[in-house]
Amino acid sequence: MSTYRNSLTAPSDLDGWIAEGPVGVEHRDGGMVLSSTANEADLVAAGRGDHAHFTYWCPEVFAPDIAISWDFQPLKGEGLAMLFFAATGTGGRDLFDPRLAPRTGRYPQYHSGDVSTLHVSYLRRKWTTERRFRTCNLRKSPGFQLVAQGADPLPGPDDADGHYRMSVVKRGNDIAFAIDGLQLFSHHDPEPLGAGRIGFRQMSPLAAHYRDLEVKELP
Repeated sequence: MSTYRNSLTAPSDLDGWIAEGPVGVEHRDGGMVLSSTANEADLVAAGRGDHAHFTYWCPEVFAPDIAISWDFQPLKGEGLAMLFFAATGTGGRDLFDPRLAPRTGRYPQYHSGDVSTLHVSYLRRKWTTERRFRTCNLRKSPGFQLVAQGADPLPGPDDADGHYRMSVVKRGNDIAFAIDGLQLFSHHDPEPLGAGRIGFRQMSPLAAHYRDLEVKELP
């Protein structure tokens, strides 16, 4: 059994990480701050607002049965934070197979393109409807299938009290998601995905701090 650990504290910790979209990275306070480098207002005015968002991939390929955990703190801005996991190209191809369509951070490229993945959105504050009734969502792609949902207890940037420990466990057919040890949903997948990659996704204008990423292979 192997464990991947990354404190995310320095540029060298991100060697090999792959940015899709306008990823801005700053290292401070023992971790990394992710935010969009795009001017969202200009993109919205040009009808290209969804080009302000991004995905940042860890280069490792992880086993099918894993426990993923990381510290997360929202710092400023309404937006969305998400984790992709078990990500591959469709048809058994690698996620970075050159035969796949290019990806630039736009969400449809991930949920309805040639990417096979699960993704949990755990801070959903981009739109008024998301802020009115806050949930954490688990979706399976391709196809944008909502397969599980739970309450979102995370405070916004103004009320966040330090970091919160996020946890995704994927074992066999079962997936569970928790924050600070509180399980928020579980899902039994009749057609589970196998080995794959993980990636952080954010929607502008959120800026958030990440540290102490751990991915543990489960027996």
